Amino acid sequence: MDTQLLSAFLAVADAASFSVAAERLHLTQPAVSKRIAALEEQLGVRLFDRIGRHVSLTESGRRLLPRAQRILREIEDTERVIRDLSGSVSGPLAIATSHHIGLHRLPPVLRAFSRRHPDVRLQIEFMDSEKAHDAVAQGTIELAVITLAPAGSAPRLQAREVWPDPLSVMVARDHPLAGHVRVSIRELAQHPAVLPGPGTYTGQILQQLFEASGVRLEVSMETNYLETLRMLAAIGLGWSVLPDSMRTDELVALELPGARLMRSLGYVYHRDRTLSNAARAFIALLELPH
Repeated sequence: MDTQLLSAFLAVADAASFSVAAERLHLTQPAVSKRIAALEEQLGVRLFDRIGRHVSLTESGRRLLPRAQRILREIEDTERVIRDLSGSVSGPLAIATSHHIGLHRLPPVLRAFSRRHPDVRLQIEFMDSEKAHDAVAQGTIELAVITLAPAGSAPRLQAREVWPDPLSVMVARDHPLAGHVRVSIRELAQHPAVLPGPGTYTGQILQQLFEASGVRLEVSMETNYLETLRMLAAIGLGWSVLPDSMRTDELVALELPGARLMRSLGYVYHRDRTLSNAARAFIALLELPH
């Protein structure tokens, strides 16, 4: 079975769109449609239902999906193992990372890696840490550099902290709480909050803190982009929780007595996956003192 046809099938299934899949594969939409048609002809079944602009998998498509993922993963692993026998650091390396880490932590690592290993084709995908974590668990991404999940939540994954990331409650300088050196959870709850969504690891840290205090957390606005949260807090739309490294002159950090807000940034890979030489080299750079 042609791997190009399977790659097109997986791209359309993931995007639920022929046009988006074409962009990801750097192909034209007709080329992607042609590959799907060829695969459907080979298998003798329809793989997608197309109703207007809505694209969904048929029953046959749903059955093919995990098998196609496994076939391509095994082919990639075989190619990587054979290539790595030479000891060379080359070939593709797919890394997932969050926008925040990609902007604030990874640039020096990426610069050093590309200079040391010019034969590696880096493929960096930006996504929420939670989605990157799932992509590693499903085997579609070899390595992720993300906000780490709580310990023990995914025993099949190997995670290691690279950067401890202390957090603080921050408000604009003209916020009613800005004159307080310390604030309680109950005081915070009386003011609008702009925070990451409850499905994020950072959001879960705060949710657990409020639940432990018996206080309901009310959020006026949510976004998973920390740079946006910083802007919203800086213009006075609410208090937020941000990494200490993101504090600016526009923001005041408040102390929460008895609370230690901390998250871990690091890398994660699947224990059952044989890491490529490129991934091992990237991890070695991550583990250098920062």
